[in-house]
Amino acid sequence: MEKFYKRYLKMDLPAKQSAFLWGARKTGKSTYLKSHFKGASYYDLLNSEVFLRYLKEPHVFREEVLGLPQDKLKHPIIVDEVQKVPMLLDEIHWLIENANAQFILCGSSARKLRSTGVNLLGGRAWRYHFYPLVFPEIDNFDLLKVFNHGTIPSHYNSTNIKKSLQAYVEDYLNEEIKAEGLVRNLPAFTRFFDNMGFSHGEPTNYTNIARECGVNAKTVKEYYQILVDTLLGYLVLPYQKKVKRDIILSIPKFYLFDVGVANFIAKRKIEILKDINAGKALEHYILTELVAYRGLNDLDYEISYWRTKTGLEVDFILGKAAVAIEVKISDRIQKSDLKGLVAFAQEHKTKNLYLVCQERRPRKIVSEGIDIFVLPTLEFLKSLWGGKII
Repeated sequence: MEKFYKRYLKMDLPAKQSAFLWGARKTGKSTYLKSHFKGASYYDLLNSEVFLRYLKEPHVFREEVLGLPQDKLKHPIIVDEVQKVPMLLDEIHWLIENANAQFILCGSSARKLRSTGVNLLGGRAWRYHFYPLVFPEIDNFDLLKVFNHGTIPSHYNSTNIKKSLQAYVEDYLNEEIKAEGLVRNLPAFTRFFDNMGFSHGEPTNYTNIARECGVNAKTVKEYYQILVDTLLGYLVLPYQKKVKRDIILSIPKFYLFDVGVANFIAKRKIEILKDINAGKALEHYILTELVAYRGLNDLDYEISYWRTKTGLEVDFILGKAAVAIEVKISDRIQKSDLKGLVAFAQEHKTKNLYLVCQERRPRKIVSEGIDIFVLPTLEFLKSLWGGKII
């Protein structure tokens, strides 16, 4: 029996207020909605019979909703994987306007909806985002398990994680990409997917990846955007406010939405919390937590990175230089590890500087008159979700 997790998201909807809930497959959206809206009517478009009925005759959905008993209309109507039948949104729009119905529309991508030109209810629905398990939701937190299993709920405690991850990646390629026709050349996309894993978390060289995949750079850029639109990854752009140094301004980094999926694609198994692969995994995981914290708390700040052409770097800049975060797998931080943070702080007057690492205790280091807070990973995560970082 799959473990039930108490999720961080709070969907407190006023009466008759509709909402979208977006999130990647298997992050737990359906389980969450069924447990929080027990009186809701539920329509699952992954069910082929339901999908085909509404695909052929979308108006039948409207007629069925109008036929619901009044006591059922007091509760939300949940439509799962709504992007599979875009025309349903016209019926839903009509029902919101004319039948005073309330909907929660759940999906793994708005890309198909936008591409077919349907409206997204014209601002009548609030937007929420769902993520794999985040730090406050995991009991007996184990960083090494996070790296190798990832935090998709069914994966974290899986007894056969290789099979679980393999099925997830193959199902994604078949269901999200092939079945929904998001790319025409599936073999090229498959080669891209494999190659992307090895450049994951690094400045993205579209031309080099295109050469490996046998397509042009424009197509590779579009492939990355498909992963972002289907909620399977994030593009982290360079910090844009140039001051003195010759900095990189135009090359994004790409991170998949789950560290376990990324390590599986790259064929990496993390054995100890010390080597370069563990360092990349820690940086990746911290990014996913920053993204989820921002989304689940309805905050509005950009996450970017800063790198000069001479090699000075800060992994994550939050907002307009409000917070700078460097991530190191080391369990003993040296002054040389602080160079990027110091250089960034000197130019941008940033005072909230953090170095996340594997040291045992928090400490404050003063370098060139600048205060830098060194936090063990668990302490950083507790501070982040406690609202103490940003």
